[in-house]
Amino acid sequence: MCGRFAVTLPPDAMAQLFKAAPSNDLPEVPNYNVCPTTQIHTVMADETRRLVSMRWGFLPHWYKTPNGGPLLINARAETIAEKPAFKAACRERRCLIPCTGFYEWTKDSEDNRLPWYIHTTNDAPLVFAGVWQDWERDGQAFRSCAIVTCAANDTLSEIHHRMPVILSPDTWGKWLGEDGPGAATLMTAAPEDALRFHRVDPAVNSNRAKGPDLIAPI
Repeated sequence: MCGRFAVTLPPDAMAQLFKAAPSNDLPEVPNYNVCPTTQIHTVMADETRRLVSMRWGFLPHWYKTPNGGPLLINARAETIAEKPAFKAACRERRCLIPCTGFYEWTKDSEDNRLPWYIHTTNDAPLVFAGVWQDWERDGQAFRSCAIVTCAANDTLSEIHHRMPVILSPDTWGKWLGEDGPGAATLMTAAPEDALRFHRVDPAVNSNRAKGPDLIAPI
């Protein structure tokens, strides 16, 4: 599961990192509280790599409206090739989703939601595996995406049983389809020593919360 994340890398730095041409409608950064249904930064490839904006919340072609079915922000690696919503996208429309870190929640004895911020041990950017889909109906058009998730590694399973599929730079080309087949082999948990996490202020429980204090340890 991944339901909220942070992005602090400027678009020109993202474009340089991925060797991608940036579009002119990218979301504003930094954003320490990226929420579902908002526009997010993604990298897609056809003849060249492009850094583009997509709606986070995958819209299958049969949805009659953007909220015409369940909100599909994640796609499970174990079933992505079989689910009608995702099976074509996982073969033909894969993307990279960069971020600085992401949030998960546990609960205390009184059922209060306790947020945790998860990031790389060396503070390098995270890159999630994603799939995307174009959707158009009644004058509305979206390019939408979902984050691919897998079972959590032992480290992260302390706070959640799922985690995003995190791609290392040497696998970006394979996930995008530039380096031939084999993308399915990439849908595994990150190494145990790749991530660390700390508790953060419950202010992030609100999707209206903003600012760098959201990722500060408490």
